[in-house]
Amino acid sequence: MKIKSQKDFASGLMFIVVGIAFAWGATEYAFGSSARPGPGYFPFGLGILLAILGALVTFSALTIETDDGDPIGHIGWKPLAIIVGSVVLFGFALPRLGMMVSLPLLVILASFASDEFNWRDCLIAAVALTALSWFVFSWALNLVIPMWPTWFTP
Repeated sequence: MKIKSQKDFASGLMFIVVGIAFAWGATEYAFGSSARPGPGYFPFGLGILLAILGALVTFSALTIETDDGDPIGHIGWKPLAIIVGSVVLFGFALPRLGMMVSLPLLVILASFASDEFNWRDCLIAAVALTALSWFVFSWALNLVIPMWPTWFTP
């Protein structure tokens, strides 16, 4: 069997592996039922959907012909490192600095991964995502997430 699109084949395999890993990891949590889903219900479903999507992409990479085989090409390691690093920093900063500081910090640092970085757009995105996250997680879902740094309480 010949691979007709290297990019689609590699991304499909990545989707399959990540989807199966999420679904497998979700089995460690209570599954619940459709009426009362447990903490493992949603990640398990998303993992299965991601694996199915990966299988479809992989299948298309084996069946749909491309002109040059659609090679993978250059991997942007610097943007990848910037984005992963900013997410890791967010994970460490959230309990200490709260969402109102950590989330704008995440957006601003991750924006540096783009070749089209623009301060105005970056700040607008940071404010909008922080406000939307506050609305969804704190107000609508009523989750207990630290909003402000531990040493600052408004």
